[in-house]
Amino acid sequence: MYRILILGSGGREHALAWKISQSPKCSQLFVAPGNAGTMQCAENVSLDILNFDQIEEFANANNVDYIIVGPEAPLVEGVYDHFENSDIKVLGPSKKASQLEGSKSFANDFMRDFNIPTAGYLTIDLSMIEQGYDFIDRQNSRIVLKADGLAAGKGVLILDDKEEAKAELKAMLEGKFGQASETVVLEEFLDGIEFSVFVLTDGKDYVILPEAKDYKRIGEGDTGLNTGGMGAVSPVPFANQLVMDKVEERIIKPTIRGLQERDYKYYGFIFLGLIMQDNEPYVIEYNCRMGDPETEVVIPRLRNDLMQLVESTFDGSLADQIIEMDERTMATVMLVSGGYPEAYEKAKKISIGEIEEKSVVFHAGTKLNNEGELISNGGRVLAISSYGSEHKEAVACSLRSIASIDFEKMNYRGDIGFDL
Repeated sequence: MYRILILGSGGREHALAWKISQSPKCSQLFVAPGNAGTMQCAENVSLDILNFDQIEEFANANNVDYIIVGPEAPLVEGVYDHFENSDIKVLGPSKKASQLEGSKSFANDFMRDFNIPTAGYLTIDLSMIEQGYDFIDRQNSRIVLKADGLAAGKGVLILDDKEEAKAELKAMLEGKFGQASETVVLEEFLDGIEFSVFVLTDGKDYVILPEAKDYKRIGEGDTGLNTGGMGAVSPVPFANQLVMDKVEERIIKPTIRGLQERDYKYYGFIFLGLIMQDNEPYVIEYNCRMGDPETEVVIPRLRNDLMQLVESTFDGSLADQIIEMDERTMATVMLVSGGYPEAYEKAKKISIGEIEEKSVVFHAGTKLNNEGELISNGGRVLAISSYGSEHKEAVACSLRSIASIDFEKMNYRGDIGFDL
């Protein structure tokens, strides 16, 4: 029986807590800082997830066995390394390995070195801006600009006009995204349909979790501004066995081999953001943790005991684990604050009525006010995940549940999975 601390406060962390709380291997579950949803299945604790000394003090005082890291920032800052010589096991890669997400240029160089299919690219700083302009002039289609560092999901621009791309490149290099864009990666545009594959690895062996497809744009039909994610579905109909075999052979296996050859310590999730172009999978990005809102459809489809998988990641038995998935489709629809992803208001009272039997409500940006009332506390507020025989049925189930939920200026997309 283990005592477990999850770091984070979003829908991803609620989904992980919901699943782990069902494990017979879990004796006590903490979430820091958590939200109003995680309170239903765990004890919320007020910790700064980037203050590793504070986390260590709490973990030692409460005999924590495992720390499961939700978001990327603590990983990139080195939370694994902080605890490496302690008895507390951190599910997440080392600071060095986390550069696969923390630095776009690091990830691109890694893929080049291990022959992993991705877009052609050029990495520059302000002193090389003319080379950047030349790269833009040579492109035959849209131009992709990526801030090298973490920019809270906002550091990627895809532009049609070359002059606009040059102006944006200059703005990025001059600090549009702060330190994150002091270096910029320019990439060839890959045209196709995107999806995500999730791997749990100990840096040597791995298991492949259910795949998913998320929807980033605020507006129906994938229009408007990019967000952290407006919904997701799993499984992905076009990710058939042939596609998944290609992903495993051409992307997952060389990625794991690269981790081993570079001696990067990696105990945790690898999120592969992929695109299918001409029936071939290419990597758009690596993330070193689970995605959000993908976790809210992947984890409910996982039939395995999640803590058994986590335990196996550290005791060398991961290769013996067989992933069992619910055959049903899972879809999640995200309820967001009015105005999101731009300026939005918080502290809107939330009412949740009767939810469909096949739906699960995962909290993302919620908390209880001083009167104990449920209120909004973020741009993305609730994720309504539902089972169905296929994605349309699952989305319809989520929409029926949403009909009994209300908060001022609530917004959502009713067309999740429209392109499938």
